[in-house]
Amino acid sequence: MAIGSGLGSQLGLAAESTYGTYAAPTKFVEFTKESMQLKKTTAQSAGIAAGRLLPLSSRRVVTQRQASGSIEMEVTTKAMGLLLQALMGTTVTPVQQAASTAYLQTHTLADTAGKFLTLQKGLPLTTGTVTRKNFLGCKVTSGEFSCGVAEMLTASYEIDVKDVEETSVLAAASYPAMAPFHFGQMALKTGSFGTETARDGIRKVSVKIERPQDVERFYAGASGLKAEPITNDQVKITGNIEMDYVDTVLDDLHTSDAATSLVWEFVGANIASTYFETFRITLPAVRFDEGPPVVDGFGVLKPTMNFTGLFDGTNQPKIEYMSAESTL
Repeated sequence: MAIGSGLGSQLGLAAESTYGTYAAPTKFVEFTKESMQLKKTTAQSAGIAAGRLLPLSSRRVVTQRQASGSIEMEVTTKAMGLLLQALMGTTVTPVQQAASTAYLQTHTLADTAGKFLTLQKGLPLTTGTVTRKNFLGCKVTSGEFSCGVAEMLTASYEIDVKDVEETSVLAAASYPAMAPFHFGQMALKTGSFGTETARDGIRKVSVKIERPQDVERFYAGASGLKAEPITNDQVKITGNIEMDYVDTVLDDLHTSDAATSLVWEFVGANIASTYFETFRITLPAVRFDEGPPVVDGFGVLKPTMNFTGLFDGTNQPKIEYMSAESTL
């Protein structure tokens, strides 16, 4: 029996072969918060009948079903691949590094068509019995990553869902030995693509990747369920950098509106040979929108620089993830 509170909950993931068709969870992620829930649209018959004071219960119908919500978690050294693939769009196969136990996943920005997940949520009753809700056809519509002084690297994913069912059995959760990425492993680099150099004075960084999609594709003959969402706008990448004013490099980029490549990375423990647990976001072209330094007291100047990620004409944004996992 599980603990009869949130301590007994679980969250499992699996890639689906067909949109909205259940796939048994193969990966279990440690999460801090979630808000996944069914949304149903109902209609009530309004027919008038002599002497009837209330609408008939039997005349209420469900015309549409869908779901949505978010998942918040710490970014760990394992179990992140499925969500990263659903966010970025590229079909990824981890590449073994030399003959070591290290595997590199390179999630390059691409269309997310065909990238959908089953998400199974285990919900414990106070008795310790765990109920389940299976979210089918999960499409990631945005992902935001953030880390500041003395913090863990965290991720928040917004998810659109085709439907929810409660019949498929609860999978037995299992978790690999893993560790969180954190501020002590963080570096921020800017410069020419491929030769970026580390910036000093960085206190906090956040990056958000939004994948706009048409999530209202409800058609006749589909039992009130949607078709797979389709990309309907350009990707939006934004972020901000909180820093002490130790040099003018980023301030000068704001003034000139020049582009720079930005690399935000976390390097953890050694896996094998010269390979280390790594989480890295590379944005080949960013431009700073606002945040020049101002004086608001006696203390060190602490500007917050806001930026937009753009296409440099050659290189796509990517997330690299190196771990000891040979599969997503």
